[in-house]
Amino acid sequence: MIKLPVIGLVAALYAGAVVASPIDGEQTYDMLFRNGTLDQIDRGAELVYRRAVTNTLKPDMASRDTGDIALSFREGEAPVALLEFRQDGKHRSLGTFPASVGNPMIMYFYETVVRDMAEAAGGSPFYIRNRVKDALIQSSDIQEGEAVIAGKTVPTQTIVMYPFAEDPNRDRMQGFGDLELRVTMSEAVPGWYMSFVAEASQGEVYRSELAFDRLDETQ
Repeated sequence: MIKLPVIGLVAALYAGAVVASPIDGEQTYDMLFRNGTLDQIDRGAELVYRRAVTNTLKPDMASRDTGDIALSFREGEAPVALLEFRQDGKHRSLGTFPASVGNPMIMYFYETVVRDMAEAAGGSPFYIRNRVKDALIQSSDIQEGEAVIAGKTVPTQTIVMYPFAEDPNRDRMQGFGDLELRVTMSEAVPGWYMSFVAEASQGEVYRSELAFDRLDETQ
């Protein structure tokens, strides 16, 4: 088994000033759902992400959802990406996705945020999902920055979104009204995504970080 150096939770540290520039909704979507991000990954490899959750409204839920997410491949007429949740030696399938489209971790991220918010704050998951999905196609600022990976400084790009910034119901969302979503990407990271972060009330109510940890060669 070959392990690349851990870069997710400990090395995704910005170096120097962060420069932001505006991009339109189409560019935002294309960045977040970039095609071909799994094309160069060996089909015998696994991408492993680490998820850490805190939730003052539902502490048990945070414990339940903290663990590793492994992305592996199944060959066939159309290659498939498989997601699996791992915690304390137990494994649970999270679904299969067409590998040719791109890395499904972006979908896993926003769906878990939708579920977590609905469970913790109440409200309709359909309403929450629609607001989050709408944020993924809106104009945004992209932050150009840097991260240190295995001792090497590499460029990163981060998109920040506020799904409920203009929502008339935000004051009734038990601290989730100012929910902030941050997706950091880099060409230097296998699979494109370095980290996904969701914070409500600056992390005091809810925080979910899903960060790339390593690439394992299993074959």
